[in-house]
Amino acid sequence: MNAIPLQRHDDDDVYYPESDGQPMAETDLHLDEMVDLIHALRRRYRHVPDVYVTGNLFFYYAKGDPRSVVAPDVFLVYGVAKRKRRTYKLWEEGRVPSLVIELTSDSTKDEDLSKKKLCYESLGVEEYFLHDPFGDYLDPTLQGFRLMNGRYRPIDPEPDGSLRSLATGLILQVEGTRLRLVDAVTGERLLWDDELDEKVEATERRAAALEEELARLRRKLAEGA
Repeated sequence: MNAIPLQRHDDDDVYYPESDGQPMAETDLHLDEMVDLIHALRRRYRHVPDVYVTGNLFFYYAKGDPRSVVAPDVFLVYGVAKRKRRTYKLWEEGRVPSLVIELTSDSTKDEDLSKKKLCYESLGVEEYFLHDPFGDYLDPTLQGFRLMNGRYRPIDPEPDGSLRSLATGLILQVEGTRLRLVDAVTGERLLWDDELDEKVEATERRAAALEEELARLRRKLAEGA
């Protein structure tokens, strides 16, 4: 996470840092996947005013104790305003994330399946998914847990290894080293940023070709007049 000037914003004068000075992600692959997932979810819920999607943001869950903090790689919250935040404080927002995704790396592999899992379970996070882009630490590389009667239970994978998120109506599936989100009802694949860029560029090329063809036809008509 990039360093941000720290300020006091709380009436009780407790200091809640906004950064730990550590890199946002361990590798480029982790960074790209985190950004892709956040952007894909934001596009999916762009017209829904009370769905908040973010990641790598300090999430404080105990007022008065700045040590009670996690920074999920990706998380989604229903029932809160879609606005920019410096940190997410549970006692101010009143809503626990419904979905958390962690991208497992060498520095997080021990916490992801122990401390963080217990934390999200105790907070009541409905679904918790983990993906290991390199396939070095998790087997299978995509794993998920769903809250049932206050305890996390493993989500049974589909035959292709994908996992269904009831909280979002999405299917999570591994494609190579990347994690794909798919609408469980329509089968629509949520595009990664590079795919979206390619789609925009293809549309622009088609528009340019059409304009060129129209210009050619106009010239031809003018010559025949």
